[in-house]
Amino acid sequence: MNTSRKRVVVTGLGAITPLGLTVTEFWDGLSNSRSGINRITQFDATGFDCQIAGEVKGFDPAKYMDHKEARRMARCSQFAIAAAKDAIGDAGLSYPFEDAMSERVGVLIGTAIGGFEKGDEAVNEFRSKKSVRAGPFAITGCIPNAPAFHVARTFLAHGPLLTLVTACATGTQSLGEATEIIRRGAADIMFAGGTEGIIGDFSIAGFSGMKALPIHYNDAPEKASRPFDKDREGFVFSEGCGVVVLEELEHAKARGAKIYCEVVGAAASSDAFHVAQPDPSAQGAIRSMTWALRDAQVDPKEVGYINAHGSSTPINDPLETMAIKKVFGEAAYNIPVTSTKSMIGHPMGASGALEAIACIKTIETGVIHPTLNLDTPDPECDLDYVPNVARQANVRVTLSNSFGLGGQNACLVLRKFEN
Repeated sequence: MNTSRKRVVVTGLGAITPLGLTVTEFWDGLSNSRSGINRITQFDATGFDCQIAGEVKGFDPAKYMDHKEARRMARCSQFAIAAAKDAIGDAGLSYPFEDAMSERVGVLIGTAIGGFEKGDEAVNEFRSKKSVRAGPFAITGCIPNAPAFHVARTFLAHGPLLTLVTACATGTQSLGEATEIIRRGAADIMFAGGTEGIIGDFSIAGFSGMKALPIHYNDAPEKASRPFDKDREGFVFSEGCGVVVLEELEHAKARGAKIYCEVVGAAASSDAFHVAQPDPSAQGAIRSMTWALRDAQVDPKEVGYINAHGSSTPINDPLETMAIKKVFGEAAYNIPVTSTKSMIGHPMGASGALEAIACIKTIETGVIHPTLNLDTPDPECDLDYVPNVARQANVRVTLSNSFGLGGQNACLVLRKFEN
């Protein structure tokens, strides 16, 4: 272990997901093989090729913020505040932070798409009125850094404030970059994660136009996301938010904080190949995993669980399988690999943060959640994907993958906390 850099631990968790509005509900759904995917209710999807999504159900922003403020925010910002409030409560921290401490608290919450719906509403209203004036919240409602801003303002966090927009790799890379901020001594606490809330007609139509979504499971939505299965058709678009409280180890110990685990490694890489298809040699994925393990100073043989990107797309799943085998060699066949997306779908920029929470809960509980709907394995996907039923295991080190549009790759390594 490199003792010259500060150690970073996880002390708080918050999640808004298609399986529930708390980390407890999220983990209970995952570990009990429940799907959060249903027919779309947020707009009339009749006539669309894909009519299903992983919607967050029963979310009331008024429980987390002023109703007037909530109306001015995009759904992804509302999710971010809700998840961050749960995370800060779980960490045993109170807010607003006092002046001396506030400068040592930062926020890094990313999004792949952001508040697109607010921009869409504003543009349609502006053009329908044929006016030269737009509403005062037209721009601030949709800018990608709005979720991070709203969290920082809610808590009066005056430290580093950043937003990552790296497509489906956003959540994972956000945790990695926030870890680096603490490592170099620029903050003691970072709220890190990803958020997405854009289940709308255009987003579904857009991904359908790319032939990325499943179209034969509209009458059985819970069966639609089937990573590594021969009958997979594409990813299920979804929404949600994951926020993790990262803390410098000595700071956490000084206040007697509960420590879930330690963040020991992270890395990001580029395919530099195609905007929507992964490099067929999987070199970008291989680089991100290799570099993350090197950063963590972890031998591949120490990894006891891999949370796969596992998007349920025809191209990604076998390529990720190949990349894992290249990195881990024969040991790959002995490592449980599962896909959280099999139960919550793909919440884009939020996915990596929620998958990190799944890894954290695995370390804490000794339970590996399954890959749902893996009924007919694809011969090209021949690893141990823990099909359909959770498994007990004493996991010390986890690795989590996220690969996104634009050739974005990110990987995060977590380890059970040991003094």
